[in-house]
Amino acid sequence: MTQATLRFLCGTDEVAPNTARRTEVEGLPALAVYNLEGEFFVTDDRCTHGEASLCEGEIDGGDIECPFHQGTFDIRTGKPTGAPCRIALKVYPVVIRDGSVHVRIDD
Repeated sequence: MTQATLRFLCGTDEVAPNTARRTEVEGLPALAVYNLEGEFFVTDDRCTHGEASLCEGEIDGGDIECPFHQGTFDIRTGKPTGAPCRIALKVYPVVIRDGSVHVRIDD
């Protein structure tokens, strides 16, 4: 049976609505924390098409646009929504606890 652990990322007040914040946690790749109108999502920060930080891109509705090639991903699912991106982002389960954003990591 696998156990899950929560990893703290940031405070909910550190990510303004409709923005993203890059965070680093030991043992994980750089992560992007998104606040879409008060709902939080977490994906890997690196674009699957190139070496770009998605937190430097623009949020358009529920999509994040890569700052290098303007490919887009659905923030909620990680699925690519615009060329040239074809490989989905890893999406992490989010837990909000006491005003903090955490991800659940299965051991």
